[in-house]
Amino acid sequence: MTKKTAGRWRIKNEELQSQQQGNCLTEYLPNEMGKGHSTLFPLDQDLNYIETHYQPSQDLAILTRMDQHNPRLVVTLGMQGQSRFVDAQGREITFNEGYTSITAFSSSIGERQYQANNPMAQVRFSMSKSWLSRYFGENTATRFFNKNGINLISYKPISNAALIATRQLLNCDADNPVKHVFMHGQAMSILAAEMGHLWQDDQKSSPVFSQKDKAIAQAARSILLNEYKNPPSVAELSKRVGTNQFKLKQLFHHFFNTTPYGLLLEIRMKTAYQLLESSRCQIDIAAAHVGYNHASNFSSAFSKYFGISPGNIAKNHTSKP
Repeated sequence: MTKKTAGRWRIKNEELQSQQQGNCLTEYLPNEMGKGHSTLFPLDQDLNYIETHYQPSQDLAILTRMDQHNPRLVVTLGMQGQSRFVDAQGREITFNEGYTSITAFSSSIGERQYQANNPMAQVRFSMSKSWLSRYFGENTATRFFNKNGINLISYKPISNAALIATRQLLNCDADNPVKHVFMHGQAMSILAAEMGHLWQDDQKSSPVFSQKDKAIAQAARSILLNEYKNPPSVAELSKRVGTNQFKLKQLFHHFFNTTPYGLLLEIRMKTAYQLLESSRCQIDIAAAHVGYNHASNFSSAFSKYFGISPGNIAKNHTSKP
C-alpha cells in the first residue's frame, strides 16, 4: 500500500500501475506522486533493456526485492539527474548523470530513491549470470556474484561511443518494424563499450597502492572502529577520508580483505560477543550498544555471523559458577 513517511512517498514495486504492450512492460507512477514511467524491453534470453523517466512531486522510494536464485548484473547509464539504491543493511549506491555504474545484485531487499521535482532519466541493461556465461564464460560470470546483496563493480564516465548509441536508442521509432533488431544491436554496442574495461583490468597487474592510500584505508577503519554504533554511510565515509566510494572499496579489499560494510559488521559482532560473554548484559542492551534498533535484527545478524544465537552466549555466561 502506498504511504507517505517523513515527507517521502513509499510504494512497493509491484504496486506500480503497469501496462503490457507486446513484449514490453511499462510501469507508471500514480498521478499523486508526480510524473514517471519505466519500460522494460526483453532483448535476448536473460537480457533486458529498461528506460526510466521520473519526476516525482515528493521525495520517492520504490521498495524492491531481488530473488537470491536469480542474481543480475546491471549496467546503468545516468542520462539525467540522480537516484540512489539503499539496501536493508543501509548500503547505498548513487547513480549520477554522465556516469555508467555496473552493479551486481544477488539476494537484496531495498529501495530506489528519487528526489522531489528533479527530472531523472536512466538507461539500464539487466543480464543474468547465464547470459554472461554464454558470452564471456562461466569463470567470468561467477566472479561478479561471489558476494551477497548489492555490489558496485565499476563507476566511470559514460564513453562517447556509448553516449551516441544510447541517444540513438532513446530516439528509436517505436513503429519501426525492425525496432527490436536495432535495439539489440545498439544494446550490444553499448555493453561492449562500457564493460570492456572489466576484462582489460583483468589483464593488468594488481593496482599498486601508495603509503597515502594505506593511510586513507586506516583512517576509514578508525572511523568505523570509533563510530560503529552510528556509522557513516560509505559515501560519507569516502568524503571524510578524501576519496571516492569505488576507490575506498578497493583499498579495503587490498588492505583488509573485506568491504567497509564487512568490517563494520565484524566490529559490531565481535564487540557484542565480548559484551555478552563477559557480563550479564541482556540481548536488547547488547543490540543497542552496537547500533541495532531492533533486537530481532541483531539476533539474526549475530546468529548468521557466528552460527550460534546471542541467547546461547548469554545463557552460557549466566550458567558459569
